[in-house]
Amino acid sequence: MTTKPKARKFRIRRTPLSEGDAQNPESGAPSETASPRAATTQQDASQDASGAPREGQVSSAREMAGSTSIDDIRREGLTGRQLRMARRVAHKHGLAPTSDFDAVRLLRERGIDPFQRSSILELVANDQNDDDIGDLVPAKGRELEAQRLQLPQTRPTQNTLPSTHHSPAERRSEEIGRIQRDIAKRRRRKLLLLLTRLAAFVFLPTLLAGYYYYAIATPMYSTKSEFLILSNDGGGGGGGMGGFKLPSQFATGQDAIATQSYLLSKDAMLRLDRDVGFREHFSQPWIDPIQRLDADASNEDAYKLYKKYVKIGYDPTEGVLRMEVSTADPEVSAEFSNKLITYAEERVDDLSKRKREDALESSIESLEQAKEDRREAQRELVAMQESTVLDPEGEITNIRQLIGNVELQLQEKQLDLNTQLNNSRPNAARVEALTSEIEVLKAEQALQRARLTDATEDNASLASQTADIQMAQADLMTADMVLQAALESQRMSASEANKQVRYLTVSVRPVASQDASYPRSFENTILAFLVFAGIYLMISLTASILREQVSS
Repeated sequence: MTTKPKARKFRIRRTPLSEGDAQNPESGAPSETASPRAATTQQDASQDASGAPREGQVSSAREMAGSTSIDDIRREGLTGRQLRMARRVAHKHGLAPTSDFDAVRLLRERGIDPFQRSSILELVANDQNDDDIGDLVPAKGRELEAQRLQLPQTRPTQNTLPSTHHSPAERRSEEIGRIQRDIAKRRRRKLLLLLTRLAAFVFLPTLLAGYYYYAIATPMYSTKSEFLILSNDGGGGGGGMGGFKLPSQFATGQDAIATQSYLLSKDAMLRLDRDVGFREHFSQPWIDPIQRLDADASNEDAYKLYKKYVKIGYDPTEGVLRMEVSTADPEVSAEFSNKLITYAEERVDDLSKRKREDALESSIESLEQAKEDRREAQRELVAMQESTVLDPEGEITNIRQLIGNVELQLQEKQLDLNTQLNNSRPNAARVEALTSEIEVLKAEQALQRARLTDATEDNASLASQTADIQMAQADLMTADMVLQAALESQRMSASEANKQVRYLTVSVRPVASQDASYPRSFENTILAFLVFAGIYLMISLTASILREQVSS
């Protein structure tokens, strides 16, 4: 606010009104869209060189508007966007405001509405027109034109002046509404772009995938079967059905896994191709191009297709192998399943046969060795008996009996001799006879004893022969014991080998289906939609993150 001057004499001087002032006589305010040069001229005319108002003049409405304080502008409730716009307009006109509110004050002092976009465009257009005029007219004409532009100019006020009937709050509401409409327009445009991208990258590929699954894909008929592997427990008593053990994770798990691996191997695929023509079936021209196998395809390509349409699963808790074979013909699918089950039976038999042979091989070898040792011991005993006395123990027994008889006779003769010698007149002839008999008996006794211990030139002593024969007999007995143990071990090994026997039994026979199992059109279409949507979302998030990093 300007300071109230002291009591002075006033002299009213009429000044020419511009066209804008003439059109708004009641408001007493100049046109806010008047030329900035005209506003400067009027302001300079009302003030002297020191900036004090001249004596006898009445302050105009523009001067009173320019004296509005910043506090009054703050109370108008201007938005931050309006204040920034005012500051930019002030810089455009060469003003140096200290703040956004000071920019509003300075612009109002110059008679410029900073919140009207048309005025800003007109200012820019005026600057361009000034430059064009300066380029076209000569120097003298340029000076006349500059003098003309320094005079007050009239401009049409239609649709350029802010309405005097709108308060700042109403103008603020209008500006907020304009901003909201602009935001809604941008949102609609972004939503339209989003729908376009979704249609191009998600909906259209999903539509093509659904069209393929519903209209083009060749129906595939699947045949399901189940089989399990049983082991023999070696008896018919208990623990199973008819001498068989039910499959378990420890009994037949390895065999089941080995059978599953074989059926899913390239060897089984090549064997199936040789027997029933796997490649020929999937190379038929009426199968769609995506599922068809080329006629000159390699074994690796055929094996990929084999793993796709032959699925085998193993349940370790139940010991059941579940197989599913899919082909374009239900009868061919059942035929493929039966062939694969036949291959599995052969594989199980080979595995159990190898286990039985490994278990029996060592026991059979031990039994044969024991038999050979027993034969050798028997031959040695017979050869020894043939070369010596047949029964040395009996011979020794006889010799011992003979020696005993000789000793008895010798003792009797010795008693008779002692009796004769005890007589006063012994019979000389009797004594001589007894003495002779005693000597003969002693010689016989020494001879028989020599037969037991002394060896001759041809044969060994009876004691040595007896010892050799006893050792040969002991070796024969040992060989007999070893042979008996080998026989028992062989029987146990055979029993254990019988327990290793594996039998494949089919619980669910393959039966040709009447309805196609694949493709599952609805599920595959939904899956394709989720896959395309996930890819689009991932790419969008990546692009958004990269854009944010680059902009920052």
